[in-house]
Amino acid sequence: MKTTPSITMTPILFDETTLAEARRFNRKLAWAPRFKIRNRFTPLVIQSLLRLSQIGGTKKLERQGLSVEQRRIATDGMQVAVRIIRPSGPVQGVVFDVHGGGWVIGNAQMDDAANAAMAVHCSVAVVSIDYRLFGHTPIQGIMTDVLTTARWLLGDGLPEYKGLPVIFVGESAGGHLAAATLLQLKAWPELLRRVRGAVLYYGVYDLLGTPSVRQAGPDTLVLDGPGMAPAFRMLTPDLSDAERQQAPLSPLYGDFEDLPPALMFVGSLDPLRDDTLEITKHWAKHANVETHLVPDAPHGFIHFPTRMAEQTLAYSRQWIRQCIEDPLSTPLC
Repeated sequence: MKTTPSITMTPILFDETTLAEARRFNRKLAWAPRFKIRNRFTPLVIQSLLRLSQIGGTKKLERQGLSVEQRRIATDGMQVAVRIIRPSGPVQGVVFDVHGGGWVIGNAQMDDAANAAMAVHCSVAVVSIDYRLFGHTPIQGIMTDVLTTARWLLGDGLPEYKGLPVIFVGESAGGHLAAATLLQLKAWPELLRRVRGAVLYYGVYDLLGTPSVRQAGPDTLVLDGPGMAPAFRMLTPDLSDAERQQAPLSPLYGDFEDLPPALMFVGSLDPLRDDTLEITKHWAKHANVETHLVPDAPHGFIHFPTRMAEQTLAYSRQWIRQCIEDPLSTPLC
């Protein structure tokens, strides 16, 4: 039975030790250069270093009892690479992971640690997409990669998991792509109904820039706050500002009817703060949404070696387990 949609803004309670550790880490982070999408050289360097750091990653997962499969799926005349992590025991659901990286860096393997933990603790198979990156394809092409893969997964792409519930997980640019894909799946309602929930971390939902992006101070951590709005224009050079604010390109302006429940996180120090807070208001008109404004957290905080990151990811896994195992036990699913 469908319940009345609700919005929950109760924060995860972090103790003072956890918050103090996060603040200490932020002071170190302040010395690091800010990530700039519009700098074409930096993403190439980061992508190369990322791939070097991933050497041996598959064998590491296999030693943990997980199986890893690299596959190129072919559908609708397109080919897209995916990385599938499976637990050793029974599979109760499937997670569709969409990595972040500002549309210009990243790959399916970069979320291995979080995806392996979900596979083990949530008894799920995790399908992570290796979508094309900006520079090789326009952002509309990236969105097509993700939609095509989602349709494959939700259809008969993995017949051994046919009928199992699916959870979408997306971070940063991946949050944008996950939300945009859910909106586009409204054209295939039978597929959308299989999506049990969405876990979105600090996504980009307005490609014109929300107020927290446009008003971000020069002391922004991790992201180059003042340069984000021009970077969005660089990603969509042939569009007007009005066209940039059309869904699904800017998911904030979409129709959220029939979308699944969602769990969202964004840091209080993230220039993308308003993106999450604003999309929550629209999404919650049609489905239950639980949103956490995480104190003293900058963009990308779930990747940092802090208790805050560990506790946030553990909470997400608990939410996913509950959605898959007993969705009627909580109004959030």
